[in-house]
Amino acid sequence: MTSIRNALNHGTASLGTHHEGVIFESELLLAHVLEKSRTYLHTWPERALTHAQHAAFNQLIERRVKGEPCAYIIGEREFWSLTLEVTPDTLIPRPETERLVELALERIPLTEPINIADLGTGSGAIALALACERPHCHIIATDFSADALTVAERNRKKYALENVSFRQGDWLTPLNELTFQLIAANPPYIREDDSHLNQGDLPFEPRSALVAADHGLDDIRCIIANSRERLAANGWLLIEHGYDQADDVTQLFTQHGYHNITAHHDLSRQPRVVCGQHL
Repeated sequence: MTSIRNALNHGTASLGTHHEGVIFESELLLAHVLEKSRTYLHTWPERALTHAQHAAFNQLIERRVKGEPCAYIIGEREFWSLTLEVTPDTLIPRPETERLVELALERIPLTEPINIADLGTGSGAIALALACERPHCHIIATDFSADALTVAERNRKKYALENVSFRQGDWLTPLNELTFQLIAANPPYIREDDSHLNQGDLPFEPRSALVAADHGLDDIRCIIANSRERLAANGWLLIEHGYDQADDVTQLFTQHGYHNITAHHDLSRQPRVVCGQHL
């Protein structure tokens, strides 16, 4: 019989030459198998695993060694204050995107019931985070992928967020003639020839949610160009972008007549979000 401590040591050693954060990942996978918290693992390190638990943990470690993202293996990822279901049909929510949520909340009144759009919602991360923080607002989230929206809807139901709805289609197309006080988007922005696409979790994630033509700017340009007519007076557009695209994205905002344009860094001090206002 193998103890929790020994299993974790073996898992960490197996992952050690393959991934960063291997101790955390080993703990995450074992906690998933045991249906316990990571705190439990540290509280009861001498507890013995059953043969079935040990075998299941080793299988998950092997999947991770082969590169499969932890989030897809356990089927969830933490974002904001939420534990969201993720599948290979959805992009894995990242901490960098929480900066977009923060900037949006700074522009959303605490009590005024405004309309918000989230374009390319994937698992629903941005829309659901905003819905939790601003329950009086109504958020409509769009995505081209019906499979991604199925995941997003399950996440919405999990938290019983009645102020969010989902529509299938390309960016603003499903929104008809509605107008919004704020539009947020985390579109594909990686260049088609970017070497990062072969690294980390990216090879396993949906390419359509990652890659855009024209040096990664094609979808960003489309959203900036078409959002002005959907923004109410004084409404805001917020777009997440790549680490080297802040100047290009700022220029696109300027070209399309936005005002009060600001660029913002994420917690890693990388350029990440540009905001612009339609006056």
